[in-house]
Amino acid sequence: MKCPFCGYLEDKVVDSRESREGEAIRRRRECLRCERRFTSYERIDEIPYMVIKKDGRREPFDRNKIMAGLLRACEKRPVPSSKLDSIVNAIEKYVQESSERERPTSKIGEMIMRRLKEMDKVAYVRFASVYLEFEDVSEFMTELKHLVQRRAGTTGAKKG
Repeated sequence: MKCPFCGYLEDKVVDSRESREGEAIRRRRECLRCERRFTSYERIDEIPYMVIKKDGRREPFDRNKIMAGLLRACEKRPVPSSKLDSIVNAIEKYVQESSERERPTSKIGEMIMRRLKEMDKVAYVRFASVYLEFEDVSEFMTELKHLVQRRAGTTGAKKG
């Protein structure tokens, strides 16, 4: 630490204390050349986790946005909030495990849709209609037909 009085680079720590909020450490230091005392503060340098939007913009990851989207999709549906919490936790873990500290929203959206599809088809279609930006009713109907066909295929396989 550079002495603010004489510019010397060596000092000794005389006293260390945690700040009241616990977010920083206050250190009293004494310069080894001019013997004057000064205070320094040490804080954790937090780099936020980022998401890369479809248009290339980057913004901080916000788990509340994920939860808000899920709550809208699952409104008046029999989906327990604990299930929504587990989806949000899984997404947050996925973002935090990135070595670059950022993930594309396209992957996040796919993960959410995959989990919603397994949990509640109506919630899935609601989420997909916003996420996939359906332009008109025909795109919406196409997705519904795919769901019905897949459902008929899996129930037919179980009976046979």
